[in-house]
Amino acid sequence: MEDVARLAGVSSITVSRVLNHPDKVAESTRERVMAAVEATGYIPNSVAGSLASRRTRVIGALVPTITNSIFADTIDGLTDVLTPAGYQLLLGATGYSLREESRLVGAILAQRPAGLLATGLQHESQGLTLLRTTDIPIVETWNVDGDPVDMAVGFSNFEACRAMVATLARRGARRIGFVSAPTTANDRAEQRLRGYRHAVRELGLDTDARLEREAKFSFHAGAERLVEMIAERPDVEAIFFANDILAIGALFECQRRGIRVPEDLAIAGFDDVELAAQVNPGLTTVRIPRYRIGREAARMILRRLEGERVEPRVLDLGFEIVERQSTPAGT
Repeated sequence: MEDVARLAGVSSITVSRVLNHPDKVAESTRERVMAAVEATGYIPNSVAGSLASRRTRVIGALVPTITNSIFADTIDGLTDVLTPAGYQLLLGATGYSLREESRLVGAILAQRPAGLLATGLQHESQGLTLLRTTDIPIVETWNVDGDPVDMAVGFSNFEACRAMVATLARRGARRIGFVSAPTTANDRAEQRLRGYRHAVRELGLDTDARLEREAKFSFHAGAERLVEMIAERPDVEAIFFANDILAIGALFECQRRGIRVPEDLAIAGFDDVELAAQVNPGLTTVRIPRYRIGREAARMILRRLEGERVEPRVLDLGFEIVERQSTPAGT
């Protein structure tokens, strides 16, 4: 707090008043203090100052959403390791917003957690400053295509999409469409789109921009993007969706329209959710280690808390292409 006060040209009492009772401080003073807070990366301590270690037995975790089962599996992995070790999980949902992530990073760090898990390697500048200046273990998850703040565990979204396109091409598809998640503020979605584009170019496939679409994850959106793509490119041979929910929505729409899968159109997804194996035809997809991501992230944090050196800092758990009946069988 002294650093903030010195930079803002005010007393420590004034800094405390701005942070706890901002309505009682002049606007110009508030602005100077908050600018100094951001510049120094200062985190107000909302935990009782009598705590000797100034750390709690809490691990913070930030995920984009808790309504998607893929992140629920990662949370399960975290708790299955942390709970027996005597740690509790403090969960925050960012809503795929980097600004909200920054706010939640500050709020969680104010609770003096022992460690923190974030989703992805992309962060807003304020959130990134907070992550870099804290002295607790940080694990970024679901992406290993980049340089982490501290540690990372996950898989290559780029290589996973590249591999799926190559699989579809080996099954005879030359005109392969791709439906991506929104790439804004989502490095995983951006890497998946890059992987698709790279594979299309290196394999000499159709690169028509009309074969690309973007959609939020829902059954309805998957159906909509399917209808749009076959209207503009009726000769499309396969559509790869960046999420199983989108792919299954498209699969249902094909059944409603009498489009035979995979004879008329191949469909592939990403994640290998439980429903992917239950639909008819079964969905070809990318299986990712959602549960293991959580377990390994928790283990990395605990090892660091025990004073161990964690190597490698970036743990790539890989992925698996699971071929089912929604794409042509191999010969």
